[in-house]
Amino acid sequence: MSSYAIQVHNVSKVFRKRTGWLGSKTIRRWALRNVNFHVEDGEAYGLLGPNGSGKSSLIRVLSTLLTPDEGWAEIMGMRLPDQERDVRRVIGRVSVDAAYYKKLSARENLMFTARVYGLDPAVAERQSRAILEQLGFDPKRFGDPLEDMSRGMQQKIAITRALLVDPPLLLLDEPTTGLDPKSKRDVMIFIEDLRRRKNTTILLTTHDMNEAERLCERLGMLAHGKLVAEGTADELKRVAALRDGFPSISTLEDAFLALAGEKLVDSDAAPAGEVA
Repeated sequence: MSSYAIQVHNVSKVFRKRTGWLGSKTIRRWALRNVNFHVEDGEAYGLLGPNGSGKSSLIRVLSTLLTPDEGWAEIMGMRLPDQERDVRRVIGRVSVDAAYYKKLSARENLMFTARVYGLDPAVAERQSRAILEQLGFDPKRFGDPLEDMSRGMQQKIAITRALLVDPPLLLLDEPTTGLDPKSKRDVMIFIEDLRRRKNTTILLTTHDMNEAERLCERLGMLAHGKLVAEGTADELKRVAALRDGFPSISTLEDAFLALAGEKLVDSDAAPAGEVA
């Protein structure tokens, strides 16, 4: 059994796009190409990358939503895809495009999740309210339909839903994208507090450099499906300065541009028409 919370070994994933008359031709695009890294137990590890770099594809592989075409991954010593069901019991996932029953209230959405996982409804409701309070959620809105809530409020519901099962590993796929500054700060403070209290392992994808430096001990940079650099923020700045011959690189964004040759953008969606 691996001593790492996450181990990724030569993981590759290809998407196919049908083109031509009646979809007679197929174009292949590698979303991930021989990706290797590990995350220590209790560590916060960040993945940085621009649009189409493979960040969200990798999160989907680790959360059992996609099967890699090559390579393998382990979560808490459990191999994917062989032990998918066991892996789902130890992870919580927050996505930038989290799905809800928007006609239902925050309470109804969270209690549905509690029932799916066999949690006691009364205990789950108390826990939900406590988490939402820490995230700065207005308790008066707990019974409101999600369709009447802001993007930031909905994202706080998504984070609460992921934490209801008290997972030892959190997969956070751009959890603060689109949030206002106060909501973003509330989420970051909560994540920091969670790690202090429970030693939760976190894998975070983000394009926010300040968020990455604040929350993550080590960072990996993805470009065109490949991991092009890895290290602490300071290590990446030093490597970037040496590679480009600059006297110094003071920001993580400049380091990313030097090492990956690309700028960061806001989304990581697969191009339209691609299928796994």
